[in-house]
Amino acid sequence: MQLVYVYDAYCGWSHGFSATVREIAARHPELPVEVVSGGLFTGRRRVPIREFGYVQGANEKITELTGAVFAEPYQRLVADGSFVMDSEAAARGLAALRAVAPDRVVESATALQDAFYIDGLSLSDPATYRKLAEALGLDADAVVAAFEAPRARADAAADFRRSEELGVSGFPTLLAVDGERVVPLARGRATADEVDARLGALG
Repeated sequence: MQLVYVYDAYCGWSHGFSATVREIAARHPELPVEVVSGGLFTGRRRVPIREFGYVQGANEKITELTGAVFAEPYQRLVADGSFVMDSEAAARGLAALRAVAPDRVVESATALQDAFYIDGLSLSDPATYRKLAEALGLDADAVVAAFEAPRARADAAADFRRSEELGVSGFPTLLAVDGERVVPLARGRATADEVDARLGALG
């Protein structure tokens, strides 16, 4: 059995779930974790953040329910309104980090979210991945090269297809996958204890 975590780096609810997914991965080192980028802001949804008027209210709810922090640098992006969230670029970034450090994918995925929601950095900017790689102790040149390589685009598209094939309709979604058996463990939000209880019930 493995865990499959389908998220989007630009999804506030996924940011709110970061602590839970890190805790579950730490509690269950015996379970491989696959992290899949979902593709929330692609195509016609790739527009300035001001187009999403619900963002502020949603973020306040996420903080209330999960304790997630939306820091001042990110708040300035929201206030300005011109920033464009591009989930394809974020998915390429995860693919690059995953390629360089496949055994640290949960850490990398949540670090990507912190880069945006805490530090206010663009996940389309190669400099963001250089900074992330250095903070994670990875080869920064290798990560940036992987982000800019054609393979990252193909990997991002493959992630979006994988999300669809798994039937995921919202982010974050945490699944237990055992062969053909796919069991949802969390959708939207859950505590680590709640996820653990559902895992335990699988037998």
